[in-house]
Amino acid sequence: MSEVAGGTSAGSLSEVAGVFLRLGCTAFGGPAAHVAMMRREMVERRRWLSEQEFLDLFGAANLIPGPSSTELAILLGYRRAGWRALILAGALFILPAMVLVLAFAWAYVRFGTLPISKDLLYGVKPVIIAIIALALWGLRRTAVKGSPHAVVAIGAGVLLLLGVNPLPLLFGGAAVLIAWQGGARLFRDFRAAGAGLLPLAAFTSDSLWQRVANIPAKQRLLAGTMAIGAAGATASHTPSAYSPLTLFLTFFKIGALLYGSGYVLLAFLRDDFVTRLHWLTNQQLIDAVAVGQFTPGPVFTTATFIGYLTGGFGGALLATVAIFLPSFLFCAVVLRVVPLTQKSSLVRTALDGVNAAAVGLMAAVTLQLGKAAVIDVPSALIAVLALALLWRFRWNSAWFVLAGAASGVAIKVVL
Repeated sequence: MSEVAGGTSAGSLSEVAGVFLRLGCTAFGGPAAHVAMMRREMVERRRWLSEQEFLDLFGAANLIPGPSSTELAILLGYRRAGWRALILAGALFILPAMVLVLAFAWAYVRFGTLPISKDLLYGVKPVIIAIIALALWGLRRTAVKGSPHAVVAIGAGVLLLLGVNPLPLLFGGAAVLIAWQGGARLFRDFRAAGAGLLPLAAFTSDSLWQRVANIPAKQRLLAGTMAIGAAGATASHTPSAYSPLTLFLTFFKIGALLYGSGYVLLAFLRDDFVTRLHWLTNQQLIDAVAVGQFTPGPVFTTATFIGYLTGGFGGALLATVAIFLPSFLFCAVVLRVVPLTQKSSLVRTALDGVNAAAVGLMAAVTLQLGKAAVIDVPSALIAVLALALLWRFRWNSAWFVLAGAASGVAIKVVL
């Protein structure tokens, strides 16, 4: 990797602020679109860094939990103007979306029971399902690389539908692929790259890894899958009263542990706020996602909406800070350790397992939310038409959301 840890250019804080505030106001279309806009702005137009340096930073952002496009903005800010720009770039990329989502949340609480609001969301919800489905289809080509990855993805999706917490499924996906690939070879590579980067103290015996590697692959995969299910089955689903501390810790946990696409966030939100805490309904959750699609910037600002629904303006600010804070902390650390972790095939295999499990979670949560979004023939037609147009034209998803809202109003007027 080129000099990510120490390599910065002599840029100013004001230019970093201007660029990332503008990107925060215009970056519609999800993480892939955000990355493409940043590349064109930083590499092609402004020539702040080379293509290879940009790819190195993008790879670093994908090695850590959290919203990858936001973390790329944070790393690019550091690359241009140092540590203060690291904070400034990330904060200004998030700020426009947070303000817009907060405005939508206020309007939702204030006017959400009006027929026009229900009509708008009636058309928007099926479009959201289509957007998520298309994202899922695109990710499966890179995340599901072979039969072990497919088994991990299917297993994670099925276990989520059976009520297992998504967090052990993501870590379990990594464990299953590590077991499948053979522990002894991977552990030797990891040791050569520098032991101590990951908490593997319990697995320092070469003989133990050799015994694991000698177990037939199918038996290792079955054992790993059973372990995932056992770990997730212990998840608590006890109702809880609202607490600012619980809100903060829940969103901080999500921000610190979520790997994969931003849409995997839905699985965590549903498990925590619908199933475990009972602070939201399925309808409110998909409404929160729908509002997030109207705004530019990271999908994680859905936390702002949920924070407002549960705790007002204070809850919105608390939730936003909590879910994004880990990204800033991880970026500060990754600037130091990425050159070492890139040498470890154990890390690469673990991330492959996480990504495969994430695809399975996305598929399962799409099915769950689809039940609340596609409720009759007109909503089903909206979903199918949106999916077909998204597939054919790949326009900005914001236009499809607006068209879905207009369609919902028109259908309700006619019917």
